[in-house]
Amino acid sequence: MPPAQKRTRRYDPAKTRAAVLAQIDHVREALRTLTPEQLALPTRLGDWTVHELVAHLTMVVGAISSNLEGPAPLKQELTLLEWPFATVRHAGDISEDTRGIAASAPDPDALFTLFDRTAVRVAELLVATPDDRLVAARPGAMRLDDFLVSRTVELTVHTDDLNRATGLTVPFDRQALAACTRLLADALAVKAPGGSVEVRIPPYAVVQCVQGPRHTRGTPPNVVETDPLTWIRLATGRLGWAEARAEAKVSASGERADLSQLLPILG
Repeated sequence: MPPAQKRTRRYDPAKTRAAVLAQIDHVREALRTLTPEQLALPTRLGDWTVHELVAHLTMVVGAISSNLEGPAPLKQELTLLEWPFATVRHAGDISEDTRGIAASAPDPDALFTLFDRTAVRVAELLVATPDDRLVAARPGAMRLDDFLVSRTVELTVHTDDLNRATGLTVPFDRQALAACTRLLADALAVKAPGGSVEVRIPPYAVVQCVQGPRHTRGTPPNVVETDPLTWIRLATGRLGWAEARAEAKVSASGERADLSQLLPILG
């Protein structure tokens, strides 16, 4: 696992909680409109249909309530910046659990009812739970405030998946989009520590990464710039570097400004 950065970005716990609940509500409103035909549409996530994608979103939200309803772990095992690198080893279990949820809710009404019930329970539990409470996240025990930042990633990424598969325009909560963008940018800096390349994702994040001569003043010699959604798609493997460059979704200048070997970050 890549080493953690010396300086970890701080997230406002109250804003993170509000962002998670807001994005859950955005998804919940969208689910009310889904038809059986839309649930059967393919996604870009292997052989998952929209049905499995919504089931996965239900699991993402349900992980909050199930962790808060269970006993608190005795010690922290995972930091926020370690989380992006610790999820990949659980991909098989995640897929299996997703299919189980999908099978338990085979039609739109059942799927919406399950998501709605899960969302309500999460909102109830978060009201009285302190930020430093430990939760038994699948990759390892984490602080609740850190775990909720990870939920902004899951919710934002999969809201984008839902939009692209169905043609819906489910909105992104600004704070959730910002937290997702920043965590994935910081994870890049952990994966490729250094200061020779500056990655800009306005208006949310700027990080330096990749070993080599460190930039100190003036215009950096190696600069990568893109928008938040393109960055999220690159960092999660939804979009390839060459494709993004060909479509002018990323600008990259300098001999070191090629991130193709460092992406994706979150598999």
